[in-house]
Amino acid sequence: MALVLIGFMGAGKSTVAAGLASELGVAALDSDALLEAQFGHSLAREFELAGEESFRASEEELVCRLLERGGPEEVIALGGGSVLSERVRRALENHVTVLLDIDTDTAWERVREPAGTAQRPLAGDPQSFARLHAERRGLYEGLADAVLPSPTLAAARSALGTLHSLEGAPKGTRMVWASSASGDYPVILGHGLLAADDGEALAGLWPLPRASSRGFCVSDENVAGLYGGRLGKLAGSIAIAAGEAHKTLVSAEKVWQGMLEMGATRADHIVALGGGVVGDLAGFCAATYQRGIPVVQVPTTLVAQVDSAFGGKTGVDLPRAKNYIGVYHQPAGVIVDPDVLATLPAAEYASGWVEVLKTALIAGGELWEEVASGGALGEQTIFACIRTKLAVVAADERDGGRRQVLNLGHTVGHAIETVTHYARYRHGEAVGLGLLAALRLSGQDQLRGQVCALLAARGLPVHADGLSAEEMLAAIARDKKRLGASVPFVLVQAPGDVRHGCEVAESDLRSAIAELSG
Repeated sequence: MALVLIGFMGAGKSTVAAGLASELGVAALDSDALLEAQFGHSLAREFELAGEESFRASEEELVCRLLERGGPEEVIALGGGSVLSERVRRALENHVTVLLDIDTDTAWERVREPAGTAQRPLAGDPQSFARLHAERRGLYEGLADAVLPSPTLAAARSALGTLHSLEGAPKGTRMVWASSASGDYPVILGHGLLAADDGEALAGLWPLPRASSRGFCVSDENVAGLYGGRLGKLAGSIAIAAGEAHKTLVSAEKVWQGMLEMGATRADHIVALGGGVVGDLAGFCAATYQRGIPVVQVPTTLVAQVDSAFGGKTGVDLPRAKNYIGVYHQPAGVIVDPDVLATLPAAEYASGWVEVLKTALIAGGELWEEVASGGALGEQTIFACIRTKLAVVAADERDGGRRQVLNLGHTVGHAIETVTHYARYRHGEAVGLGLLAALRLSGQDQLRGQVCALLAARGLPVHADGLSAEEMLAAIARDKKRLGASVPFVLVQAPGDVRHGCEVAESDLRSAIAELSG
């Protein structure tokens, strides 16, 4: 079984393949280089002499010969267009396929360097280059067992252990490598990862060495009984009461005290098994216990699987302010099993879907089109949401700029939760109402109507009767995103065009709240 690198031109497949092969002590093969040796001239020259159809036939034959022959472990870099062949795509099923993802602008900068475009017959001009990248991106993503969004040799070396572990993982298991200023980690997604009572499916995938780092599970009283025994060997466990009302310093103290009594040390780690409340609380406890130990997030709700388990935000609530006490603490890894969502109550699942809707508004494009169609939520949608969140966090870990777009709908949503004492609305329900307010403040009436219909179709509230404007404004004024005398809002120009740091007049905010109150 080989590690096979795929991706668009300029992604660095040849360089990364050579580096990984050197690290592993195995051979590196480059299909483009082998084709040039076979032709006796450059690929661009072959395009001129024989045309693309003839070139693709030669490429297919050579690549399939590499992939179908078996033999020793190798690292193989494939040309960007080789995966257009159905035969090649079938052959990839027997290997670990790694997508070196790259944004269009960076790829163009790389290939337009002196002599770069001349050596790449399909590079053309920037516009056609961008169109070709957009056409192929979905194909690359669909084939990938693993995605490296930052396609550098350093990132690939960091991910190497996880890439190897995919060889023995349940079929269909995928990984995306998360990068941030304070550290990188694997996000592993696969059906049945929490299916075995003994945690066997996770044995080779655990992101920390169990021999030297003991795991202590933090969960809630509902989830602990369902999945607590499916994480493999643990040194101990702590269960807190379920619900946002228990994401408090009192619960944190229970976790800290429990860890102390069980003898947890700085060499050990916490396993956060549950939804957003557990993930936030357990992450906060990990960040602060003995000044910081690792945390592995194992999200079991939709909101956690598409949003809150990633990015390193941890914390607890105060009675009058949500998420007011906390720190940034990136996980050591995240393990996502979509199958566990089948045990969620329908209302909880619908609530989590609001974060999918929010992410689609931020991402735009294919993700928005899929979510706006109102169809069933699949694994690919979850994966797309994860990748969207990770890309935003990679660019801005500490909320200094772009990451603020992830707060879309949350300023008003958090205020609704606060004034109703976390008892009337689930988190996603409140954020859904916050999205409607944000779209009204954005002046996007048509899009607001579309989002309102999507929420209603899933049985989610589109009105919040009895909201006090004064209480809401007071709660918003206490929002942790406040800068000076004002709270910046996230507004929407169109799906995929979301602006942060926007000022909103109090009169407009009152009108938006009044509209929600019906």
